[in-house]
Amino acid sequence: MRNTIVVKDLGKRFYRYHADQSVTLKEAVLSGWRQMKSPEHFWALRDINFSVAPGQMLGVIGSNGSGKSTLLRLLGGVGRSDQGNVRVKGRIGALLDLGAGFHPDLTGRENVIVSGVVAGLTRREVVRCFDSIVEFAELQAFIDNPMRTYSTGMQMRLAFAVAVHTKPDVLLIDEFLSVGDLSFQAKCLARIAQFKAQGCAIVFVSHNAEQIQQLCDQVLWLRRGQVMAYGEPEVVAGQYIAEMHSETQRRTPVEQPPLLTPSGTELQVNKNRFGSLELEIIDVCLLNSNGLTITELESGDSLRIEIKYQSRQPISAPIFGVTISQEDGLPCYDTNTKLANLSLPLIQGQGNIALELKRLDLRGGKYFVDVGVYEQDWAYAYDYHWHVYPLIVSSTTTSKGILHSPHRWQMADVKVARL
Repeated sequence: MRNTIVVKDLGKRFYRYHADQSVTLKEAVLSGWRQMKSPEHFWALRDINFSVAPGQMLGVIGSNGSGKSTLLRLLGGVGRSDQGNVRVKGRIGALLDLGAGFHPDLTGRENVIVSGVVAGLTRREVVRCFDSIVEFAELQAFIDNPMRTYSTGMQMRLAFAVAVHTKPDVLLIDEFLSVGDLSFQAKCLARIAQFKAQGCAIVFVSHNAEQIQQLCDQVLWLRRGQVMAYGEPEVVAGQYIAEMHSETQRRTPVEQPPLLTPSGTELQVNKNRFGSLELEIIDVCLLNSNGLTITELESGDSLRIEIKYQSRQPISAPIFGVTISQEDGLPCYDTNTKLANLSLPLIQGQGNIALELKRLDLRGGKYFVDVGVYEQDWAYAYDYHWHVYPLIVSSTTTSKGILHSPHRWQMADVKVARL
């Protein structure tokens, strides 16, 4: 079977200009040409080799600046390589910057048509699958409203729905699983699995190594533009996780007195708390729709997770993350501020940040809300609380799966036997 994607000795170089570089002729003359320095160059990617066969999914992991997004752009035909070559066979679909092409003054309907045509469909094809797109996005009631009235989540759902209706041979995905609630994310995963079963070659970029392990057939780990490892998901993702945990453990203070949070939770370093503690999480509250503190809710109810933090020194662009996991550590839901394109400024002192889940569609059982704040490149954790905040989910029905999504059965053309 011929590979759909073949990357051989790929390299991409960029230029790095000096901060005091003259940008106009006038500035150069007034400085006596002293600021006319030659720009330096650096390799964003160097000597990258891999292939993806039809029906295979390649996961790409690495910290910020490792070259993941540059690789996806080159695979999508945006830009040219400076070394080696990329061969991609078939129609390309990309889930890179969801909603970036939407116009705020156009309605959802108009944006669907424009985005579909830009993605390579004809207008007739877009019109033919329009109802399916809107139904997938679950936005029937809002489709004729201006895009500026949509929330970020609604825009991302609509963009994802358009992208998955382009029927690609190659699918490029960049951190798409922050789209919507748990049930919608399950729908996205099901559609991705459907593409894979139909022979679509998929490249999936994510920081979430556990997710990469579950979804992908092969994994590529990049660091500063070079391949650190390439192979089986359990091995490569495991190496990546081990490195991050190792750095976090190295920076965790050996001796630190237990911390009693305002809500009465005791945190002990190297037991249920890990990190450098330059930026500390000093309290976490789980709230219901009425704003009351809870430890138990019904499946399908909303959940608000409030995180209070404190930093005694300036911290640049930290990443806050929340994982809802089972008692055995299996993650059921994972998200972070980077996935939501929420870029935090240089912070210092005390502050609050909250995550709101409109529905928590999990089966009944005991879970933990694990909370962490990380260095801007995911190199290590500033503070990570593991299995500290319990959450009981109640449900009147039983299910073997983790997800308990709202659903209904429909019967059509059923012939009743006569006895």
